[in-house]
Amino acid sequence: MSTPMFENVALIGIGLIGSSLARVIAAKGLAGHVTIATRSAETLAQAQALELGDDYCQSNAEAVRDADLVIVSVPVGASEAVAIEIGPHLKPGAIVTDVGSTKASVVRQMAPHIPAHAHFIAGHPVAGTEQSGPAAGFAELFQDRWCILTPMEGTDADAIDRLSQFWQACGSTVDRMDPDHHDLVLAIASHLPHIIAYNIVGTADDLEAVTKSEVIKYSASGFRDFTRLAASDPVMWRDVCLHNKDAILEMLARFSEDLSSLQRSIRWGDGDKLLELFTRTRGIRRSIIEAGQDTDEPDFGRHTHKTEPSAAPE
Repeated sequence: MSTPMFENVALIGIGLIGSSLARVIAAKGLAGHVTIATRSAETLAQAQALELGDDYCQSNAEAVRDADLVIVSVPVGASEAVAIEIGPHLKPGAIVTDVGSTKASVVRQMAPHIPAHAHFIAGHPVAGTEQSGPAAGFAELFQDRWCILTPMEGTDADAIDRLSQFWQACGSTVDRMDPDHHDLVLAIASHLPHIIAYNIVGTADDLEAVTKSEVIKYSASGFRDFTRLAASDPVMWRDVCLHNKDAILEMLARFSEDLSSLQRSIRWGDGDKLLELFTRTRGIRRSIIEAGQDTDEPDFGRHTHKTEPSAAPE
């Protein structure tokens, strides 16, 4: 086994992302010691039964005392509470990062509570599935996916490099962005599609003229794939909406305008405009496949869920 990248790693939160990190760290020998912390005794017991770490505790403060790397994997709305709890107990030189899919809010919540002798670098591994909990994770989750880091100005360059190398060792390609720009990009690439999926599935659930059993029975791949997105962790997506509100509202407004244009084309039988739109959007799908972010297999390869990406960490 190679020399660990970090001697002690603390994982705060052990859902899909946290448990996948635990597995890839173990598989690749990236840490000498892994401590897992979560408030839920039941979840902690599940993690221990799965042997995801070396130590287990319900106290975040206790978990980070000797940690060289702290990875916070909680819903973004809980970020500040975690930072307040761990801040006084971080050792000099410790790197603190997170995996939330909004960044400006997380920076505002966490940065003021991380002491100057530690290094806070907000991050977002753009990988996930609709599954959640300690048993949902798998070591390959981050393979060939992006991880976006949004370090603040003045952040120690060596700490950024070390964290980048860690994510690369997990299989990710690392990019850097300004937090606000990240939130705008992810609002259209991830947040809006999930919100639309939740809304479409909710509309189907509310239909009176068509029964729910008929929708389920005759669901084609389009509706089926919407339900996959809409099965994602509701707490996580509630917090995403509340903590990336401005960017999401901007994208929803753009979407509403485009949807109104589509309605007009259908109402007035404008086949040329419909054909132009449907042809143009096919090119986006081809670009995603060419970029290695999905596959052109039947069902997009989703008969094997563990290779199936979702833009949310989830």
